[in-house]
Amino acid sequence: MSLTVVNDGTYEGNIMPPVEDKINGRAAVKGRDAQRQQTRQRVYSAALAEFKRTGMAAADVGDIAAAAGVARGTFYFHFPTKEHVLAELERHEEARLVAQLSKFLTELEIRCGPAAGQPSAGNPATDAADRPSGQAFLPAALGEVVRLLTAMERRVGKTLFREMLGLHFSSRRPEVLPGSDQWTEYPVMTVVVEAVERARERGEVHPDASALPTAQLFMMGLYAMLIASHEYPKAARAEILDNFMATVLRGVAPR
Repeated sequence: MSLTVVNDGTYEGNIMPPVEDKINGRAAVKGRDAQRQQTRQRVYSAALAEFKRTGMAAADVGDIAAAAGVARGTFYFHFPTKEHVLAELERHEEARLVAQLSKFLTELEIRCGPAAGQPSAGNPATDAADRPSGQAFLPAALGEVVRLLTAMERRVGKTLFREMLGLHFSSRRPEVLPGSDQWTEYPVMTVVVEAVERARERGEVHPDASALPTAQLFMMGLYAMLIASHEYPKAARAEILDNFMATVLRGVAPR
């Protein structure tokens, strides 16, 4: 590489900026990226606030942009549609739910003790009377899914929760979300399938009851129950969800 320094500090031949210029350039890029992320977060927060107030369908992009202090076009620069904002919220909430459910299932297995025919994870000589009481695994696991989803509903609001669930069946569903025919790609579904498999290993599920269809039946039925009963009194809704759970458990129980 042939470089000749000229009087004004530039280089002839192949251009090679001084090290200081490279460092300053990288810092400028990082600064622009940070500013872009801050703007995106402001738009996202403003959109969620408006969604919670009016629902996503009724929310006006102009009002969101004004609340975020940006031009209307800036909204579309960061989010092609309102549905993309909702999809981001769902992915965040789903990751939170999966982490909580996975932790619960790990702790539940300890409380329930080893499955029938499996040795204790501790001292093999431990007397069976000193082991956990043998709490039923599947009812507790599915009950926790119900609890976590209803907590999510309270956190985001009933209107937004229904719109999040309906997004998977919408023609406007962003490509970042799996469709209603791609349940195996949902992280929550994956964890529920694992829970059913663990329950089957414990003898709580009929051997012919496949884990994926069982998990699909439970999750889609639960979504439907939550959407249909969102205006019901708390006690009436709890009874509906309890009856749904009992029906699912009877359907997969060993005979």
